[in-house]
Amino acid sequence: MTMPAGNLYLISAPSGAGKTSLVKALLQAHAESGHPGAGLCVSVSHTTRPQRPGEVPGVNYHFVDVATFNAMQTHGDFLENAVVFGNFYGTSRTWVEQRLAQGWDVILEIDWQGAAQIKALLPGAISIFILPPSLDALRERLTTRGQDNAAVISERMAKAVHELSHYGQADYLVVNDDFPRALADLLAIFRANLLRRAMQVERHEALLASLLS
Repeated sequence: MTMPAGNLYLISAPSGAGKTSLVKALLQAHAESGHPGAGLCVSVSHTTRPQRPGEVPGVNYHFVDVATFNAMQTHGDFLENAVVFGNFYGTSRTWVEQRLAQGWDVILEIDWQGAAQIKALLPGAISIFILPPSLDALRERLTTRGQDNAAVISERMAKAVHELSHYGQADYLVVNDDFPRALADLLAIFRANLLRRAMQVERHEALLASLLS
């Protein structure tokens, strides 16, 4: 029996909403749960953004210069690409397509622009938007993490309001007020999609044949 093709998940959120922390916890919880399928993985984007302290090339991002990024874009190497705070971001088309064909569920941590591009190409992709409990909480998170100065934080807050206005494009909304509850909500979404009829028919072909014999 061939492995069912994987699901593509698009997880979006304004900066500071906790998307990265939730995805990290989701991967760990998913690995410990013993769910069927090849597994769950996160696509590593290409970016022209400077590497931040603690980031690892190939793990957090593939860091490239603008010329390299433009060449990849010209060659059609990106499934989607966008400009965020003056930096370019793009998702490798080949890598994602290969993982999905192998039965992996693939997560793209992506802004609303990229999610919209991919939904237009792949309507079956599952989009999730992470909401902060309030704008005050969002500002506090951006301030306490200590990565940006006041001017950058103000810019991120202004952009966050614009990003939040696109929540209606997502299939699911998760409010990250209580972290364990938000993680449980994400796990419920992933579990439910593993149980869709098309995937279960492929996964349990022999069982269904025996039940109907």
